[in-house]
Amino acid sequence: MATSASVSRLFAAAPRGTARPRALSRWLLVVAVLVIGIVVVGGITRLTESGLSITEWNVVSGILPPLSDAAWHAEFAKYQTTSQFRVESGPAGMDLAAFKFIFFWEWFHRILGRLIGMVYLLPLLWFAARRAIPAGYGWRLAAMFALICGQGALGWYMVSSGVGDSPLISVSHFRLAAHLLTALFLLGGLVWTARDLMRLAQDPAARPAPLTAGSAVVAGVLLVQLLLGAWVAGLDAGLAASDWPLMNGRLVPEIDWSKGVVWTLTNDPFLIHFMHRWWAWVAVAALVWLARRVRKADRRASIAVHTAFGTMVLLGISTVMSGVSLWVAVAHQLVGALTVAATAGAMHSDGLARRGERAR
Repeated sequence: MATSASVSRLFAAAPRGTARPRALSRWLLVVAVLVIGIVVVGGITRLTESGLSITEWNVVSGILPPLSDAAWHAEFAKYQTTSQFRVESGPAGMDLAAFKFIFFWEWFHRILGRLIGMVYLLPLLWFAARRAIPAGYGWRLAAMFALICGQGALGWYMVSSGVGDSPLISVSHFRLAAHLLTALFLLGGLVWTARDLMRLAQDPAARPAPLTAGSAVVAGVLLVQLLLGAWVAGLDAGLAASDWPLMNGRLVPEIDWSKGVVWTLTNDPFLIHFMHRWWAWVAVAALVWLARRVRKADRRASIAVHTAFGTMVLLGISTVMSGVSLWVAVAHQLVGALTVAATAGAMHSDGLARRGERAR
């Protein structure tokens, strides 16, 4: 009870004249940029098969990489117990230098996660202690920190699916999708809240933007595309075909349904690749509708959405036709995150427009 009361006091509404919505908005946008960065590094980690290179989760001691030759060999020995190493290291095996390369990306990914947590938590506590958080925003900001913590837990839950006695040679694509989609949901929340706070800085009477039914539908359509993209990454389904618009010379690939409809829809790499490339056009239609809907109220948001999804489609096609070139695929994931940010901004403007207000 005492702890709950202390937290309530900490996030109590700021007295008149002490709130700092502009500073809060800028801080949240910095965190949003870091989230985009970790999504990119996460994509590199997945594409280089680096995710299982660190087989343990040590919150404090894991900050430092191995600092001696003996420590490096100890980490390498742990990785050699995984199914991924036994299956994918090849007849010649993997040497320590190659292990250090994949270890770096997983370590860097985890370090970025810790950095985001600190960059979010420390200013949050400072703003709260200074009573600088406007009324109605304290628990929203606290909830986003809880989401950041949940991201860390989901990250380890994902990695744990491929270590120990697991027969998997990669992490579970279901857990990977949960990890990625949570990060993108956080990104959308950061952008939305930053825009709400910026409006509050310009007009103390401004109310948070509502979510319209139309925007919710667009978000649902985009969510399906992002989910399919995460499954494609988790199953290496991008390698199922390297031609476009056909798949291995066919418009519709041959699919083996013998394991059941549900299993095939969620696990068959050929079908998931097919669904991801064609559901993209449903997502494009939804995003075009949203961009045109907010064009008068917020032209910049409309341009941002058009630019983001157009670039993402071109990079998606390039990823396929390049045989999943690392940096093309990473660029595709980067622009995917930027599309989420642009869409969140447009959805925010749509809410204001439906209430008869304009974005500023």
